[in-house]
Amino acid sequence: MVFSRHFFHFGLLPIILCGLLIPGPSYSYSEDLELQSLSIRARISEKTLLGEEAPEDFKEYDVSANFHLPWNNYSTSGWGIGSRLMASGGLLRGAGKNALVVSLIPELTLGSEDGRFVLDLGMGGALFSRWRFGTQDYGGPFQFALTSGVAVPLYRNLGLGYRFLHYSDAGVNGSDTIGADFHMIEFSYRF
Repeated sequence: MVFSRHFFHFGLLPIILCGLLIPGPSYSYSEDLELQSLSIRARISEKTLLGEEAPEDFKEYDVSANFHLPWNNYSTSGWGIGSRLMASGGLLRGAGKNALVVSLIPELTLGSEDGRFVLDLGMGGALFSRWRFGTQDYGGPFQFALTSGVAVPLYRNLGLGYRFLHYSDAGVNGSDTIGADFHMIEFSYRF
């Protein structure tokens, strides 16, 4: 069986990475999986797409929760590399139709240990309650989700950020499907 390059990058590679990151059976997540921040996000851009131009214009509004993961390396100065899990749920609206979108995305972070200044990069999955919007077909309910973001402090525990979010089925459901990109503004509260 011959696998396409897209299958490796968006199908097999995340499975391999998740397998490498999962600790042994004696490890307990209860000590390390703690809530880091809550965010409210909204799309702020025109329609763009990695690859083709999206035929429909979309709006997305969601809330997300970021949880610390146990894999990190911070120096005594408080700066370094960490990991977290971003879980989100929200509304996707396009062509007069609404969809519920939930996602789970593991991320690598670079920044301060307290989460005030963060640069992140992640890849995970999302589930759509609807995947056809007018002339645009995402291909199915499961979408790969790629994200990158930056966050800075605003006032005390409040922060402001920018997030790029890309949804795509990576051609799994055929070559005639089209994903979407979202440039989003993010307001967050750090715990």
